[in-house]
Amino acid sequence: MRFEPPLEEGRLLQRYKRFLADIETSCGERLTIHCPNTGSMLNCMEEGGRVWFSRSADPKRRLPGTWELSETPQGRLACVNTARANALVEEALRGGLIEELSGFTALRREVPYGEERSRADFRLDYPQGPAFVEVKSVTLGFDASPVAAFPDAVTQRGSKHLRELAALARRGVRAVQLYCVNLSGIEAVRPAQEIDPGYAAALREALAAGVEVLAYGASLSPEAIRLERRLAVYP
Repeated sequence: MRFEPPLEEGRLLQRYKRFLADIETSCGERLTIHCPNTGSMLNCMEEGGRVWFSRSADPKRRLPGTWELSETPQGRLACVNTARANALVEEALRGGLIEELSGFTALRREVPYGEERSRADFRLDYPQGPAFVEVKSVTLGFDASPVAAFPDAVTQRGSKHLRELAALARRGVRAVQLYCVNLSGIEAVRPAQEIDPGYAAALREALAAGVEVLAYGASLSPEAIRLERRLAVYP
């Protein structure tokens, strides 16, 4: 996924009201831009830290840009725009980069399923039957550790998705939890037990039920993001 044009650089002044961020560009321009991240963004940002944003040419848009990347306090690069994760995964699926999910004959997004009225990020059809795939964007890192964690805040929705996947797996339907790791310098992913023990328990239950848990890491730059390699998962 290429950024066209490449992202512009700035410095973070503050994030507030969850969806707003004040920045100062490298040219000294002060802007309020959209922050497309509903999480806590723990360890993803600090005041004065470098950020990269996409600028909108739409004159009707209220905010002139969208926060895309952040340099973390640990010196890593993180994609804080969680809406990018599904597009990255779709690009990787169609390009055959996720070997465990290759060979599908059809791909659909936002497919209703489950007893709790969920929508699967992807339904992949194979000759032997469908696979339902839930995608989570991972950006939480700690100091110099190569192990990232999910979630960065309590997520009842994430736990619900794991329950739905587990119910499918128990019925013999292929179910996959895919972590899209949008953070540089990472080799593995684990549940953030210290932040959301309920989610960690739900992940273990999903694994026991037969849900496949995969993690893929991205290469990140102000020019492009691309999923490129399989990472370990430590449940």
